[in-house]
Amino acid sequence: MALFLTENEVSQLLTVDMALEAVESAHRDLALGQALDTPRARSRLPQTVLHILQGALPAQGVLGYKAYTSNRSGNRFLVHLFDAASGQLQAILEADTLGMFRTGAASGVAAKWLARPDSEVAGVFGCGWQAEGHVRAICAALPLAEVKVWGRQAGKLSDFCARLSEVTGIRVVPAASPEDTVRGSDLVGTVTTAAQPLFAAEWLAEGTHLNAAGSNALIRQELSEAAVRRCDLICVDSVPTALAEAGDLLPLLEKGRLQPRQLVELGDVICARHPGRSSAGQITLFESQGMAIQDLALALRVVRAAEAAGLGREIPLGSV
Repeated sequence: MALFLTENEVSQLLTVDMALEAVESAHRDLALGQALDTPRARSRLPQTVLHILQGALPAQGVLGYKAYTSNRSGNRFLVHLFDAASGQLQAILEADTLGMFRTGAASGVAAKWLARPDSEVAGVFGCGWQAEGHVRAICAALPLAEVKVWGRQAGKLSDFCARLSEVTGIRVVPAASPEDTVRGSDLVGTVTTAAQPLFAAEWLAEGTHLNAAGSNALIRQELSEAAVRRCDLICVDSVPTALAEAGDLLPLLEKGRLQPRQLVELGDVICARHPGRSSAGQITLFESQGMAIQDLALALRVVRAAEAAGLGREIPLGSV
């Protein structure tokens, strides 16, 4: 029998700390050769797209996939978790909130390992669903005193800042402009669907860390080529996935102004195979595309918490 968890049940169990630990473990396993991750595959119809990410974490005893559809009416996410030894289905989780937490956690883990440890001010572009996870994670990962947020809709932005201030206990305020978002920020995050760069490269100060989380296709670009070229270190969740999807990097790669060998995987920094930031003045960049193993690691922890709390219901699937 497999356990089924609804969106509401998953939301009751998830915590930012759980997501940060899970995502970091997935990247560490990948760097140690104890994980497999297959870049996202898509099946496109005129009105609906099916996206599938699959992978395995044998050291944690699981493999599985996340499948989701995107449509004008919305997105629908499911994670299927299997036992690595027996192949039996362990759980199915509704995974919209789970995906928001794990996407944010990737930025949080990157900030922990790449941003200056004394970072106090962050600037974030975006005030949507995914931006919430981003803000919650960076506030948990760094000793931030203030987060400035830029969004196009004033009312939505004001509500977002008020809610996130309460959730994080850290001052989250609307930024006056894109330039204000970047100027004076130790960390800059982009969590949008922008097709054009969000800010000018010259606004970046030395020592800034960038988390770019929104550009996962050639048609999306949050960072200018000039901004990317200012970065002393370009870190990715996985090189194969970045080469397939990183809209911020693909133009430079295609022009030969950036080489794949220059990309550093986050897991290699976590495992000390790469030094990461080597000076306070470096500008560092983390390009986040999303990986199945991040979802699987977090889903595993949610399932364990559900079993301990007696949440979820068994469904007649997965038995031999």
